[in-house]
Amino acid sequence: MCGRFVSSSPPDEIARYFDAQLSTERALEPSWNVAPTDDIYVVLSDGGVRRMDPHHWGLVPFWAKSPAIGAKMINARAEGLIDKNAYRHAFRKRRAIVPADGFYEWQNVPGQKAKQPYFIRRTDGEPLAFAGLWEQWRGSGSDRGQGLRSATILTTAPNETMAEIHDRMPVILPPSAWDEWLDPANADLERLGRLLVPAPPEVLTLHPVSTDVGNVRNQGAHLIDPVVAAEGVIGNG
Repeated sequence: MCGRFVSSSPPDEIARYFDAQLSTERALEPSWNVAPTDDIYVVLSDGGVRRMDPHHWGLVPFWAKSPAIGAKMINARAEGLIDKNAYRHAFRKRRAIVPADGFYEWQNVPGQKAKQPYFIRRTDGEPLAFAGLWEQWRGSGSDRGQGLRSATILTTAPNETMAEIHDRMPVILPPSAWDEWLDPANADLERLGRLLVPAPPEVLTLHPVSTDVGNVRNQGAHLIDPVVAAEGVIGNG
C-alpha cells in the first residue's frame, strides 16, 4: 500500500516536470508527511490539456452518501479495477497521476513491536508518477452541490526492492506511459491494465528513517534523513 508520502517540491516545478498547467485556485504547502485525507496534487487530462489541481486524498465515488468513505479508499488494488463498483467508472474515464518526491513504508522488526519506517524514492532523484484515479463528488442530501474532487493511488505487487519490506507498492508510471494513461478517450482497458505492473527494481532506492514519521503532526526534511536501522532489518541507502 501507500499510506504516507512526500510532496515537498515547489508546485511550479512539479507542474513543469509533468508538462501540466498549475491550478491557480490555491497552492498546497510542502509536506514531508502527506497523510490520508490531506489534499494532494493530481495531474489529469482535461480537453487534451494536462492540469495539476489539488484533490482530497481518499476517493469519494460519485454515488457516495458521504465523503467520509474516502478515508478507506486512499489506495486501490490495480488487480480487478473494472470489477469493483467503487473504481470501475473512474478507471474508464478519470485516470490520473499523483506526483510524489518519495513515499514511506514500514517493515516488521524481528522481536520488536515497533516497525522500522523506510523512505523510498527514485534512484535518479526524479519525481515519482503514481498511477491514480480521480472522482468528482457533488454531494447528497443537505450536502448536495458542495462538490469534492478526490483521488486514490493504485497499488500492485512489489518489485524485488520493495519485496524486502512490504507485499505491495504503488504503481509507478514511466513517462512513456503518461499520455496513454491520462487520455480519457482511451477505452482500451485491457491495454491500460497492462501498465499497472511493478516498476523495475533498479528504479527505486530506499533507506531507513526516523520513527518520527509515524506521527502525522511531524513535518520537516529531517523525516527523510537516513538513520541506522534496527538490527534485523535491511537498508540499501
